[in-house]
Amino acid sequence: MNVGRFAPSPTGELHVGNLRTSLAAWASATLNGGDFLLRWEDLDQFNASAVHMESQRQDLASIGVTTKHEPVIQSQRLDLYHQAIDSLIERELTYECFCSRKDIREAVSAPHGSAVMYPGTCRDLTESQRDERRAQRPGALRLRANGVSETFHDYLHGEVTGVVDDVVLRRNDGMPSYNVAVVVDDALQGVTEVVRGDDLLDITPTQVHLQKLFGYNTPVYGHVPLVVGDDGERLAKRHGAVTLADLALIGISAGQVRDELWRSLGQESDMWNWHTVPRTPWVLTL
Repeated sequence: MNVGRFAPSPTGELHVGNLRTSLAAWASATLNGGDFLLRWEDLDQFNASAVHMESQRQDLASIGVTTKHEPVIQSQRLDLYHQAIDSLIERELTYECFCSRKDIREAVSAPHGSAVMYPGTCRDLTESQRDERRAQRPGALRLRANGVSETFHDYLHGEVTGVVDDVVLRRNDGMPSYNVAVVVDDALQGVTEVVRGDDLLDITPTQVHLQKLFGYNTPVYGHVPLVVGDDGERLAKRHGAVTLADLALIGISAGQVRDELWRSLGQESDMWNWHTVPRTPWVLTL
């Protein structure tokens, strides 16, 4: 049986872009006879809260995105992630990194906000060099990917191949990273398809590589184009009414939002069809 999921970070209200992706994930799984899971990715302990979890769950339910299962909460599963990371340490597939985000962007001359691959600055430090850097700041733990590539299948993009990044596995505050948690959770929850925004397309080869290192199966992916504002930029609060609460204030109901999102995903019936999903971003016009 096909198993899909939606895994938001409970750090605030869901906006229309989040809701559109959740609807695609729910429909792709359930309308084809599969199962659907909800997971709270709350590793950001400074901003995540149970209040946001409940408000997000209510918003999802108001557009028909529901699950019969109790949602998994990542902050309650840290031991699982640490065990996975420790297995990579034992295989000498990790190294300490002392770079800040600013250091990395300057090293690759990347504009602020753009996705960059780690340039390997700390990959081959000597032990004495590591000692010097540890005295200045705690190190994070990175994957030693050795420049390999991985291929996966995507409902919209077909066969995709990309280079694996030396991603952070454990942050310098000791917290497991998103990339470890999402891979472990998808596998242990039996997820067979992952539907999410196409801003995560580039990191997927790295997650596929981690799946293989941990001995997990690789799901099928569906990276859906994002929702953008009328300026062509990724949807944000500056674009005005972007949450269900905002839209309700101007007379647009959750049901109307759901219907518009369904049409924006290229769907016309009560079944889900990947072939009709648009390949370009959707401009919010509600």
